[in-house]
Amino acid sequence: MRISATIITLNEEMRLARCLESIQGIADEIIVVDSESVDNTREIAESHGARVFCRQWTNYSDQKNFASRQASHDWILSLDADECLSSSLREALVALKKGNSLAEAYAFRRLAFYLGRWIYHSGWYPDYKTRLYLKEKAHWEGQFVHETLVVDGRISRIEADLLHYTCESVSAHARSVERYTTLAAQDLWTLGRRSTFPILLGSALGAFMKGYLLERGFLDGMQGCLIATFAGYYNFLKYAKLWELERKKPEDRRKLANRK
Repeated sequence: MRISATIITLNEEMRLARCLESIQGIADEIIVVDSESVDNTREIAESHGARVFCRQWTNYSDQKNFASRQASHDWILSLDADECLSSSLREALVALKKGNSLAEAYAFRRLAFYLGRWIYHSGWYPDYKTRLYLKEKAHWEGQFVHETLVVDGRISRIEADLLHYTCESVSAHARSVERYTTLAAQDLWTLGRRSTFPILLGSALGAFMKGYLLERGFLDGMQGCLIATFAGYYNFLKYAKLWELERKKPEDRRKLANRK
């Protein structure tokens, strides 16, 4: 098994090196598709032996599919710049490369490091993500946000952790919610969904209760409380933006869609 690692980036100079260092000895090739970063992202990628492609941003799925098409090898290891392989996952992949694959794709547990703490509850763990796949048997779908890998074949699980170094501050989490709710509202609009007052409030309250109580976010301390609160705020803001989008003129909605 020979593996091409693919990473899409935009201004990731603070996080990319950790990701790239973790795949040394695992990836036989590294592909970085950069969306016109203005920091040192491309230089860092090149210094770690990556083939770098500069491509204007379209959407998550399209960028990842483009990266996959540039790969020289059949197997794709798709990572985000804020992720890296744990030592146990590295060992598992080394063993997998030496043997014969019995599946078309593999999923890993994703473990998040949030505001100084590893998160084992709050609905964030084990959070299986399918990231290793045969490029001829899988592709990414999703127009705006929540890209999904569609696999034609069997998906096996590797019981080892993909480490996710998520928001480094409360402000960073808030900025992330602001960005992703805009994309999520646009996605809902294209699916024909509409916002109502009960949905606006009910989804926010439901998300908080689910994360903090049902998924035992309270065991994650203050971080668990923040995660649940932001989950509620995410739903509130998503449906508020959808309501706002409904009130725009058709030509304004088209302009908004073209900017994403």
